[in-house]
Amino acid sequence: MISSAHGKAFYMNKRTQRAITGAALIITVALLALFIKDILIPLFRLELAHDTEGARELLVSKGIPGLAAVSIVEALQMVVVFIPAEFIQISAALSYPFYIAVPICDFGVFLGATIIFILVRSLRYDNAQYEKNMEKISALSRKMSKDKSTVFLMSILFMMPVVPFGAIAYYGASSKLNYRKYILTMSLGALPDIITSNVMGAATRIFIVNSLPIPLLILIIIVLAVLLFIAVAVFMDKVYFKENDGTPDSEMHYLLFRLADLARGRRQRLTFDRTKLEGLDAPFIVFANHESFWDFYYIRRLLEDYNPSIVANRYILSRPVIKKLLKKAGMIPKKLFSPDKGTAMGLLKTLRGGFPVILFPEGRLSADGRAYPIVEKGGALYKRLKVSLVFARISGAYYSRPKWRGTFFKSDIHVSVERVVTAEEAAALSAEDIDLLIEKYTRYEADLETKTVYRQKNKARHLEDLLYRCPDCGSLYTTGSKGNDFYCTACGARHTLGNDYLFDGGENSITGFYDRIREMEEKELDDTVLLSDVSIKVFREGGRLIKKEKGKCTLNRDTFTYASASESFSIATADIPALAFSCGTEFELYHDGDLYYFYPERDRMQAARWALMIDIINGEK
Repeated sequence: MISSAHGKAFYMNKRTQRAITGAALIITVALLALFIKDILIPLFRLELAHDTEGARELLVSKGIPGLAAVSIVEALQMVVVFIPAEFIQISAALSYPFYIAVPICDFGVFLGATIIFILVRSLRYDNAQYEKNMEKISALSRKMSKDKSTVFLMSILFMMPVVPFGAIAYYGASSKLNYRKYILTMSLGALPDIITSNVMGAATRIFIVNSLPIPLLILIIIVLAVLLFIAVAVFMDKVYFKENDGTPDSEMHYLLFRLADLARGRRQRLTFDRTKLEGLDAPFIVFANHESFWDFYYIRRLLEDYNPSIVANRYILSRPVIKKLLKKAGMIPKKLFSPDKGTAMGLLKTLRGGFPVILFPEGRLSADGRAYPIVEKGGALYKRLKVSLVFARISGAYYSRPKWRGTFFKSDIHVSVERVVTAEEAAALSAEDIDLLIEKYTRYEADLETKTVYRQKNKARHLEDLLYRCPDCGSLYTTGSKGNDFYCTACGARHTLGNDYLFDGGENSITGFYDRIREMEEKELDDTVLLSDVSIKVFREGGRLIKKEKGKCTLNRDTFTYASASESFSIATADIPALAFSCGTEFELYHDGDLYYFYPERDRMQAARWALMIDIINGEK
């Protein structure tokens, strides 16, 4: 928009806008064609003839106009939007040394971004091609209004090959960023892509001129791309991820959940009921049931108007690859079924910072589609924190990716707020009352809630890793699965899962079979002693692996024992609230502050049995 001397304003009409876009397109194509015809092709002929002097003289003769052509094409293709920048960037690297190609391409971005800034801010120029990219950008920019977030998003967009430079420039120019921040973000953000394209062009040039083998060319490009990625990651870490570091308000927290959106958002049919959240101010604690690995994402979506932190398995938060990322995102670590004062301190710090906190009181994924009992009571702590308590419910997530299957099925998932207890109301409750509320609102049964029709042909895959014992004949470790069938090799029983995830026309369910196995184990408990040769891994606080060895594990009604050539210890079963496990892989517990992973040498499906036996034993006490 331009203001006249009388203060009136006018907008550029559509015909003028189309004329500008058309002119930019014609000039871009013409300049690119001339550059290829007058510089690139003649240069390559000289290079192939090994006429180094002739090639140098050609570039000198073209002088400033040749360099300017690169920058102008780079600039105008941004105005047009839909012409890929890689054309001119690769051509520049094919024609000029790397140290010249990079700055002239980046200057073109500077020039194009400046033109777009003037067009948008002064003339209210609307680019139709930019509008086509707005859906992608809007999905990422939702709820971002601060300058730092706009700068951050622009930087992320540069890493996404599906979003053109021009679209990013139009987005930035349409925001409230001042010119200095805008042009600095554009010039720096474009560099990784420019360098990558220039590297490809330079490597191709060397390949053609020197007849390098294609595998070597590919290796060069991959190595340089990896180095560039590392450099960009370090730069982003030092520049954009510093502010609000270690809190849910950090850019890392935002990035992680945008990535989760990309991984899960289009693969779910999610619905929400947030009615009871209306008018509630943070901080507060959210308690939710734990049906599937992605529950953290579903509850985070429920709280999309807030920035919640999440209490998560300390071991996951200690893995070297993601430890730093999750710490920067403000996650709160918790040792599973082991005293952890650090969790209480993390809760207090986060709540005092004004952020909600998400808790999954069961502490582990559901095995059979029902809630586990809450073995670690926290009512006294939650009462002392003096904040509101929110009880949320996830329905339909269990069969999307159950603990035993691994693969993901699209499901109808509903997430709702069932009840809100205000801070004043919580103060009047006893610790026992709060624990009872948590038990009540985290209780669920997947078989009663599923609405999804599952037409997949591999619904029973790996089910034997949970149903390790035949529910018909009672044989141990003789069960198996194929497609939708669950069977026993000892008695020949075979059961088929239908589209409702029930066996044989709805007469049986996974939950029902699990109960049969539990009943068998309960009857034989007095005579049962589990014994297994195991390989172990031991992790120290911080996720450092300190030991790998082989030994033997034993479990009876009273004691869990581990013995090897280097150590042995026993733990009373009363001191093991629950045994975390991965189906068909391992079971785990803490001892003297270290995390022990036990991998059975034979019949890995027995990992589920060890966990179930602890549940049975503790259920008697």
